Amino acid sequence: MNRNSVRTACRLLTSVLCVLISSAASPAQTVRPLINELGNPAKGRVEYVNDSLMPLNVVLEAKSFTVSETGEISYRPLDADIHLRLSTTSFRIQPQQTYYVFYEASSPHSPAWFVIYAAFSGFTFRTAQGMNVRLELPHTVYLLPKRSVEKADVRIERAELSRADNKVLLEVENTGDYFGRVLETHLVYSKKKQEAPGFPIFPHSKRIIEVALEEKAVDEIVPGNFILQFEKFKVEGKLQLRSP
Repeated sequence: MNRNSVRTACRLLTSVLCVLISSAASPAQTVRPLINELGNPAKGRVEYVNDSLMPLNVVLEAKSFTVSETGEISYRPLDADIHLRLSTTSFRIQPQQTYYVFYEASSPHSPAWFVIYAAFSGFTFRTAQGMNVRLELPHTVYLLPKRSVEKADVRIERAELSRADNKVLLEVENTGDYFGRVLETHLVYSKKKQEAPGFPIFPHSKRIIEVALEEKAVDEIVPGNFILQFEKFKVEGKLQLRSP
């Protein structure tokens, strides 16, 4: 998961179903950092901030997850081979206060990854249906070996620009055994430059990214270029026109 996109991710739950949290919760509960990339074994710390004017209860739950080719996340109980010890699994944060949770994690296999979800409750307001509101925020942990994905492991299966949809589609495959992360995506088209979020690429898997273009792509013989910026290298190439 990419750092920018991960900052915007949260799940809003009621005791029965997912709902939109009301504007009264907007004074913000915060989890820092949202992503931790650590060695294996690892020691980490999470900071939970309650910027509201009410005390809140927090319950932590760790889960394993998989990410589909198009970026959908599927959660499941924490895998048995991930060993996680939290300094606490429940606590109460007073108004305008911060609480720190420490953890130790390890796995016999690297890379490995999981998420610690923090469920905030105790809000004084309810939904229109009279249900209590819970706010869930993630802290995602990657247990990584010293090696990471190499340029030779990254294969671009598709890099297409669709003028009909005014979108760019990138299909990226990681053929290697190691985790990698695209830090930034750069597109050049119609003499315009556009940045798009990065994304993780997991070992032996593909990732398909669609980027809506900010401006209309004009009719050109060569539709443009792309650059995927990794930590130690970049992968670049030309966009092709998508067949109608």
